[in-house]
Amino acid sequence: MTQAKTLQPDEARQKLKFYQKGTFTVGNRLVSEDERSVQASEDRSNALTSGHRACQGCGEALGARYAIDAAMRATDSDLIAVNATGCLEVFTTPYPETSWQLPWLHSLFGNAAAVATGVAAAMRVKKKKTRVIAQGGDGGTTDIGFQCLSGMFERNDDVLYICYDNEGYMNTGVQRSSATPPAARTATTPAVGPAPGNVFGTGKFLPKIAVAHNIPYVATATVADLHDLERKVLKAMSIHGARYIQINVPCPLGWGAASCDTIKLARLAVESGLYPIFEAEHGRVTSARKIRKQVPVRDYLKLQKRFAHLFRDGVDDPRVARLQAICDAHIAEYGLLGDEDEA
Repeated sequence: MTQAKTLQPDEARQKLKFYQKGTFTVGNRLVSEDERSVQASEDRSNALTSGHRACQGCGEALGARYAIDAAMRATDSDLIAVNATGCLEVFTTPYPETSWQLPWLHSLFGNAAAVATGVAAAMRVKKKKTRVIAQGGDGGTTDIGFQCLSGMFERNDDVLYICYDNEGYMNTGVQRSSATPPAARTATTPAVGPAPGNVFGTGKFLPKIAVAHNIPYVATATVADLHDLERKVLKAMSIHGARYIQINVPCPLGWGAASCDTIKLARLAVESGLYPIFEAEHGRVTSARKIRKQVPVRDYLKLQKRFAHLFRDGVDDPRVARLQAICDAHIAEYGLLGDEDEA
């Protein structure tokens, strides 16, 4: 009969992998309370509470809950939100109900930035320290609301504008916006003809335009990294002047993806290089989220029915290579491959 080996304390202790600290399942137990996620606290505001009517797996509902709760913590709950027309407005405020637990105003589709500017001016006249956030989808931000938003940037108004980027007009039937990726199928860019889906060479990446306005703070974020999202909102709320955060929020219904794949899709968008995550201050990029290992963009595309026409008969459409080239260009521009310490 063999005798069992007695493990010494150092041998019995499981070695901790440092990267686990970045996850919500493990990370909050490995740091002090003041460093934990806003959502990990029992004192979180639940600014967007239960009872809303978002689709299952909605990335926008998730992004908004974390972003606004972080802003509420930063301002000691002295916050007003202005919301453009769109999915977020519709599913959180079906008359006469609301899921918002803070002062909340519904603006028109295209003037959330202007309304928020007016609210901030009113608070200033009243000598109140109340902070203001404007929020909208990519349609109400990059298209219909672009003029008002550019004006807000140019005047350096004391407003944080958050864009929940789900890459289309999802609330009105999944039409193309200027944030819709090339080759994507929408109701207005159907998968028909010799070049099905959205055409290449159109649209805009608004964070770069925001950086060009030389405003105090610009950032991109993703629901695949909620710690980073909260950190950026907290940082933005510590700054005065015009600020802009754009969050990648997958839409299972509009993208034709499984509701359980929302976080996976958001992560693949980052790890392929298609959606660069960075920060900029006063017109200069100051940091970028590194990619451990770049994944092929086709891994991201194949999970979505809006790109199904690129993989007919088991053969990749040549435009997959063009999308890969866009990813590679982003990686080169922002220096996304390398050690995290270099970010």
